[in-house]
Amino acid sequence: MSIRSKLLGSLRFVATLVLPAASAVVFLTPSLVVLGEEGRPPASRSRGETGEMRGSVTLGPRLTARKVHFSLYPDVSGSSPRLSPPAAEEVRNVILYLDSKTQGGADAFQAPGPFRMEQRGESFVPHILPVPKGSTVEFPNDDVIYHNVFSLSKAASFDLGRYPRGDSRSVRFDQPGIVKVFCHIHPNMSAVILVLDHSRFTTPDAEGRFAFPDLPPGSYTVTAWHERARPVHRNLVILPGKIATADFSIPLEDAPLGE
Repeated sequence: MSIRSKLLGSLRFVATLVLPAASAVVFLTPSLVVLGEEGRPPASRSRGETGEMRGSVTLGPRLTARKVHFSLYPDVSGSSPRLSPPAAEEVRNVILYLDSKTQGGADAFQAPGPFRMEQRGESFVPHILPVPKGSTVEFPNDDVIYHNVFSLSKAASFDLGRYPRGDSRSVRFDQPGIVKVFCHIHPNMSAVILVLDHSRFTTPDAEGRFAFPDLPPGSYTVTAWHERARPVHRNLVILPGKIATADFSIPLEDAPLGE
């Protein structure tokens, strides 16, 4: 065999060993590049499974002009009614809550407690307090004088007696309804606790805006409640990844003195 023949045979032998391995490297390289970008295969992401509700609350002109405190006692002083706080403060006395016609909506919220209604400056603060049933509300006295907390409401009737500054009493509310709160010592003091059978509620911000985020898709009724107005209802459908809007205009008449 000639030298040329021996060289050709050697080249063919080397090619049979090298080419398969080289082919494998070329074939696998694209997969290695894809995995190298994140270090793992791309994961499937689920978005838009919930929706959102947004809206605003506008109060009537008489509500923002005057705020009258109800009382169990007749007004014999002849003094004029107390002027209202700014509209930005009054709008926070509106409570918005949801009723869901779909399954699972009740589990989308958690109670935002603990709950407190302070006695400060001879007033109950806050004036309106929404709570889910089963909640306990603390009534601390922050004034330098004695106070009392009591209610004769159907949803909750209690009398915490008189107690000084730095002391606190509490009440558990197990029945939904409107609880009007008073002080035996100071008849001008009054407040309202709205006990709801769920925790799907909120209050507007200083500009009257509110939102319910992360709602499961379905049909909802949103209610705007104020102590001196009939509840106003809006029916909405929440779609995945969408925003539904509900705006409320609540004109209120001033309550008669002593009511």
